[in-house]
Amino acid sequence: MNEVYYYGLAAMLYITTCWSFAAVRWFHTCRAPKKNHPYIWPDRKLQVLCYLCSITLLPYVINPTNEAAWTLIRYYYPATYYSFCGMLLLCFFGTVKQWNRWKSISWVAAIITIATMLIPVLNAWLPAPILNSEGLMVWKYVVMAESLVMCIYVGMAMWQVKRWLDEACDANFSNPDDFPAEYAHRVLFFPIVLTPLIWPAYLLDSPRLMAIQHVLLAISNIVLLINVMSVWRRKTILSATETDNNTHDENGIEERIEQTALEIEAYVKGKQAYLDCHLKIDDVVANCHNGRTYVSLTFQRRFGSFANYVNGLRLAHYEQYVIEHPNETKESAALASGFSSYNAYYRATRK
Repeated sequence: MNEVYYYGLAAMLYITTCWSFAAVRWFHTCRAPKKNHPYIWPDRKLQVLCYLCSITLLPYVINPTNEAAWTLIRYYYPATYYSFCGMLLLCFFGTVKQWNRWKSISWVAAIITIATMLIPVLNAWLPAPILNSEGLMVWKYVVMAESLVMCIYVGMAMWQVKRWLDEACDANFSNPDDFPAEYAHRVLFFPIVLTPLIWPAYLLDSPRLMAIQHVLLAISNIVLLINVMSVWRRKTILSATETDNNTHDENGIEERIEQTALEIEAYVKGKQAYLDCHLKIDDVVANCHNGRTYVSLTFQRRFGSFANYVNGLRLAHYEQYVIEHPNETKESAALASGFSSYNAYYRATRK
């Protein structure tokens, strides 16, 4: 009997950390970006909703010996874990990348998950169970099939985020997206890391393993909360870090930098190359005579950085364009000025 008591206590520990996670994510924001919640934390509301779903597990906390309650909590993790992970990954990073397709894909995943869990939830919460022994056997395979589908879904989400992460690390672009690469590194593999905790209790039908699982998942909630609490700091992805390794004297270097600066201005500003939202530093190098090393060094010493210089020209063009075309939308003005979107223009003004 004491062992059964600990089963319910372990489940309550997990649910408590879920509710605490939801409360902190809902109420805690740093002061500076407080007016821009959707921009800083686009997945904030979805995180809260996902963690509040653990309230459905209360029947097991109240009575761990109830067969319907055990069925619910046993099915809950394989059925929901991968769909939650996929939705949260795509919500945060998809919003950052303005990739709206994540919404339709995630709606499909959410509907499949709800349809799978609705019967076990009703079976546990209603006064009389609605699943007999045959129904429980059928639903076991339904949950397993749904979980495998969600594994594919979260795998696709991880692959997509990894692609965006690789793009964000490419320092050749003048219009890099404001992508939280550090945060992506921290959470990208969470679906894989916690997989060993999801399946043992389900496959072995073991309440004891479930209790251990609840304690470990509670700890993982705390670890994840610590990781997501830090504000996403905007950093300029591109910085010119190449240094000159030649043995020329400083005067010779300065002369070549001055020449390169004139060539850069003639191409980027004079020919309005900055209006190309896909402009790369390689394009500038191709229009200069001193090679990539001196082009990078010139941006560092004369212009701050490649992205800062190009986006500075774009900002000036945007202001003039708005004056000359008062009927144009902000989005079209941003696109006409070389930005990939209005959000890219907005981020450039912040930097």
